[in-house]
Amino acid sequence: MDTSQSDTGVARPPKRSWRRHSDEFKSRVIELARKGHGSVAAVALANGLNANMLRRWVREAELADAAAAGSRARALVNPPAFVPVAVTDVSDRSATVAKPRETALAPALVTVEIRRGASSVSASLPMDERSAAWLREVLA
Repeated sequence: MDTSQSDTGVARPPKRSWRRHSDEFKSRVIELARKGHGSVAAVALANGLNANMLRRWVREAELADAAAAGSRARALVNPPAFVPVAVTDVSDRSATVAKPRETALAPALVTVEIRRGASSVSASLPMDERSAAWLREVLA
């Protein structure tokens, strides 16, 4: 039997091709699915779509909306990187300059509170390399 020849009497199924949907169509069915006009499967069936594909479109639209809202929120919350500061020139002062005040600067303190269950430990540490090493060891 020779199988290399093709039989022209047998019908072949048509070649599948991907359907392309316009952005307007996608946005319309996504809004229908979001607004609760039946289940997502019912909206997909009414519009000739696969329910899983419509669910994916809805999920991607929600992620895009969340990303856009997050970037707007970050733009409102984050302060600008450059803050102008007014500086006065020392040479413009009169010849009688007061002695600088001697101030005892208190070392900067870091307060750490660690909670585990019902117990908690609180520590106020000076800001130096020993405290940083201790924090790395405790939090590691």
